[in-house]
Amino acid sequence: MTADDEFAEFANAHAERLRTTAFMLCRDWHLAQDLTQTALTKLFLSWRRAVEADNLYAYAQKILLRAYLDHRRRRSSTESTPGVLPEPAYRDSPELRLTMLDALGRLPARDRAIVILRYFEDYSVEQVAEVLEIPGSVVKSQTRRSLSKLREALSAEQFALFA
Repeated sequence: MTADDEFAEFANAHAERLRTTAFMLCRDWHLAQDLTQTALTKLFLSWRRAVEADNLYAYAQKILLRAYLDHRRRRSSTESTPGVLPEPAYRDSPELRLTMLDALGRLPARDRAIVILRYFEDYSVEQVAEVLEIPGSVVKSQTRRSLSKLREALSAEQFALFA
C-alpha cells in the first residue's frame, strides 16, 4: 500500500470525527469543514513523519486544534455568520444540545478546547496539556473555571445530563 493510499484510508476513517470535534470548537459547520480540510492537508504534507506517531488520530487532532486556535487569532475570525441550526450530532434532545453548544460558545477558545478534549474526546489532563502545550495545572484550573461557567449558564438538571 502506498503512502497516498494509507493517508486516504486514514482520512476516510477519521474525517467525520475530526469535523465533529471542529464543530464543537467553532459552532459553525462550514468553518468546521474548512478546519478539517486544513488539518488533513497539513497532515498529508507531513505524512511520512506523522505515521511514526504513537497515536495518529491524536496527531491529526493536534493539527486540527492548532488550526482552530490560529483561526481564532486572525482578525477575520470575528466575522459572524447567519444563524443556522447545526446538524444533529447526538441522540439527546435538540434543544438541550443547542443549549449546551451555546453555553460552550460563550467560553474563550482555549477553555472550550480544554472542555471538549476532556469531556467529548475523553482525554486525560496530561493528554490535553500535551496537545495544547500548556501545563497540567492550567488544564485543571481552566477546566474547573469552565465547568463553573457552564453550570451558571445551564440549569442544574441540564448540566447533570452532560456531566
